[in-house]
Amino acid sequence: MTKKELAIANHDRKFNCAQAVACAFAEEIGVDEKTLFQAAEGFGLGMGGMEATCGALSGAVMLAGFKNSDGNLENPATKADTYKLSKEMVKCFKEKTGSCVCKELKGIETGKMLCSCPDCIRCGVEVAQEVLGL
Repeated sequence: MTKKELAIANHDRKFNCAQAVACAFAEEIGVDEKTLFQAAEGFGLGMGGMEATCGALSGAVMLAGFKNSDGNLENPATKADTYKLSKEMVKCFKEKTGSCVCKELKGIETGKMLCSCPDCIRCGVEVAQEVLGL
């Protein structure tokens, strides 16, 4: 099963879009699926109400921190590099979908859907693979 297929299967199991993407890469980033599931829960539905960042993108960006952070609580040194990765992910996602905002992607105000949830999930997986090398 490909990562895209796994992420869609997660969504079919009632994972939100952030959970679907993040949990698809549990093995690659060395974090158990339950932890990723819990961490991503609040990022679904455009952070709770379609007003903000697409959950699929949020789940992918979450992976950047897990993959890149040095985890050094006393003297963190990786933030700038992780921010660069995140910025690249946002750019790539927007190029693929037309927006990073859930309500814009769903066409809530315009009536024109730019990208369905399953397609956003697929794009979130692609971005994680392309930018993070997962």
